[in-house]
Amino acid sequence: MADMYGESKSMTAHEKAAILFIALGGEYAAKLFEHMDDDEIESITLEIANNKQVTAEQKADVISEFYQMAMARDYISTGGLEYAQSVLEKALGSDKAMDILNRLTTSLQVRPFDFLRKTDPSQLLNFIQNEHPQTIALVMAYLEPDQAAIIMSGLPQDSQADVAKRIAMMDRTSPDVIREVERVLERKLSSMMTQDFTTAGGVQAVVEVLNRVDRTTEKAIVESLEVDNPELAEEIKKLMFVFEDIVMLDDRSLQMVLRDVDTKDLSLAMKATQPEVSEKIFKNMSKRAADMLREEIEYMGPVKIRDVEEAQMKVVGVIRVLEEKGEIVISRGQGDEMIV
Repeated sequence: MADMYGESKSMTAHEKAAILFIALGGEYAAKLFEHMDDDEIESITLEIANNKQVTAEQKADVISEFYQMAMARDYISTGGLEYAQSVLEKALGSDKAMDILNRLTTSLQVRPFDFLRKTDPSQLLNFIQNEHPQTIALVMAYLEPDQAAIIMSGLPQDSQADVAKRIAMMDRTSPDVIREVERVLERKLSSMMTQDFTTAGGVQAVVEVLNRVDRTTEKAIVESLEVDNPELAEEIKKLMFVFEDIVMLDDRSLQMVLRDVDTKDLSLAMKATQPEVSEKIFKNMSKRAADMLREEIEYMGPVKIRDVEEAQMKVVGVIRVLEEKGEIVISRGQGDEMIV
């Protein structure tokens, strides 16, 4: 074959997808559609409809490209980008291998520090705990929350709040900075990184970490932030337990919460929530109280989303107060044990 992709190089991504779907046939195409959003389905369906005739050469080119990309992705998941590059270079030559990987990493949006996410958290803690707090925050922002929580719990107490603050205040990080940090930590991925700016960190990122650490670590970090940055601490506390997290409460704790919650706030809070949340609440009420609450919700009529959210925050506020008093325990990550 003179060129690995032939005619497919000049096609758009949607055109290639349409030809691939045609080549696969209706049964397999339908299965692929199940994993796509409505906009993608609409675009590809339109391309399929506009393709009155697809030549055998076009099908062969697109299938060949799809196969090579799929194999490259498999190599990446097996042994990382360097391994994938090594295998593809041996099979296809350096130019074609680089072409595949450059397009694949862009389409997959390979995240920075991918090699660290495959490392045991305890080993990773030893690896980065002596780095600058900003470096630790950058790495943790790109890790899975469970991984980052273990590292946060293992950091010295005097640096935990500092790292948490840096994660929360992080927004957009230059790829040049990321590559430099990667080069220092592991000279692996710098030449493969996409040039797009990447977004990581932020308040939600630190909340996901704090929701998985033990209560002692969480409390120490939040209390430190309350002194250093009260507004940030308040924003974090508001997000740390949301109304839907009621399903994590044990029955005894939820019953204590319901005793302290105003019925009007509760009915308004439940006006737009998940069925499992409503079921959990009704289950922990007497039949008479549950029937009255259902009736109040049913006859409430249209309400503003803002009012629902405000009511939910009031319920969450009751939960946080009871937890701070030690009267209930919210089940968290690996560091907490339930108290009965």
